Amino acid sequence: MNATMSLENLKHFPVMLEKLLSIITPQHGGTYIDCTFGAGGYTKKILSFPNTEVLAIDRDPSSIYYAKPLKDKYKNRFKFYNKKFTALNSIIKTSSSYKAIVFDLGFSMMQMKDLSRGFSFNSSGPLDMRMGLNTFKAEKIINELDQKKIEQIFKFFGEEKNSKRIAFEIINQRNKKKLNTQDLVKLINKVKRKKYNRINEATKCFQALRIIVNNEISELIYGLIEATKLLKPGGILLVVTFHSIEDKIVKHFFRFYSELKNYSRYIPDANTKKDVRLFNCPERKAIKASEKEILLNPPSRSAKLRYALRNDNNFFFPEDFIEKFKNYLDLEKVF
Repeated sequence: MNATMSLENLKHFPVMLEKLLSIITPQHGGTYIDCTFGAGGYTKKILSFPNTEVLAIDRDPSSIYYAKPLKDKYKNRFKFYNKKFTALNSIIKTSSSYKAIVFDLGFSMMQMKDLSRGFSFNSSGPLDMRMGLNTFKAEKIINELDQKKIEQIFKFFGEEKNSKRIAFEIINQRNKKKLNTQDLVKLINKVKRKKYNRINEATKCFQALRIIVNNEISELIYGLIEATKLLKPGGILLVVTFHSIEDKIVKHFFRFYSELKNYSRYIPDANTKKDVRLFNCPERKAIKASEKEILLNPPSRSAKLRYALRNDNNFFFPEDFIEKFKNYLDLEKVF
């Protein structure tokens, strides 16, 4: 089966689509940025409304395949860039007014089912896990990093309780042979003495490897900052996360810019306290998928949606927010 046929046979369902539409209101027109185009689920729906435009980006080269028919159908209303979302300000016009900027941080069913990419536990090939525009594969981490570094990656990015034992066993096994995907899955199951579980025992370690390979923490943090720079007053920043680390970052990002207390730190020349907050958050708690959606689309179970509205205060760099996640950012720099 060729690559095109395999892509055609795979489907990805955009999470909490109706809730997203109720927040960003494309029925009233506007220009939107879809920072994680994927198979185009959100973008297609937005463009189905008249007087809408979408600028979409995605680092995954397979997204080019899904973008082409939209380019043909909506010639003057749709643009696509095969870029990381940290490149936002280098490809998007800052002078334009964007109604909403959207991030969906989940990886797609197409990525999971393409066994050559090494995201799936069922893959028998090399440990890859590259989303696109990467510098190294997951196999480089497993087969080259020292035991302590591997342990830290699994502990902090996978929140894996057995990180020390798994890292020890990886070093032991790789001295005998280069480890591939199935070698790692079997090794983790052996260490954790696999029991019947709805979630595969290797899930947390695979998540950690994917985060490191794709620099997901720094991409998210600096992607959010770039999006904030682009938004004009009234613009919406909306993010859908799928694991606790992502959600923690987004929650603190919105909290930092909407609940800022130490005003003088950011406006040192001001004689009086001034409100420098950049966002208003209509809903403080994360929004989750309905039971009905979870039944139809089980991966939506772990999704959390947060959004905020940009006000008219001038942008300033979030030093304190960056400092809060410095350990994650430092740990990401493995090579």
